[in-house]
Amino acid sequence: MSSTLEGLVEMLSDDNEGTRWKAAESLGRMGDTRAVEPLIDTLWDDDVRVRLKAAWALGMLGDPRALSPLQKLYRMEREDARDTIQEAMEMIKLKMSEAMSGNQE
Repeated sequence: MSSTLEGLVEMLSDDNEGTRWKAAESLGRMGDTRAVEPLIDTLWDDDVRVRLKAAWALGMLGDPRALSPLQKLYRMEREDARDTIQEAMEMIKLKMSEAMSGNQE
């Protein structure tokens, strides 16, 4: 792992929820799928904003490993938070279908 990636992953367990939120956002923007597992773990954060930012980041990464944990979170999360989780799952499915159609050409 790069030192930037390692540092951001470490920040996912910071005591400050704002730091965790920013780390999740940065990991999503980096586009490095090595962040998928740490972000999946962050879906169970105590702070709803951190959980939703982790869901968003997983959607940005588009890795199918995140679908099952996102589905579980969707069922557990309160109604007003479900849109973000649904969007993340749709982003992953879109990236999967794009990858499959690209492989068939």
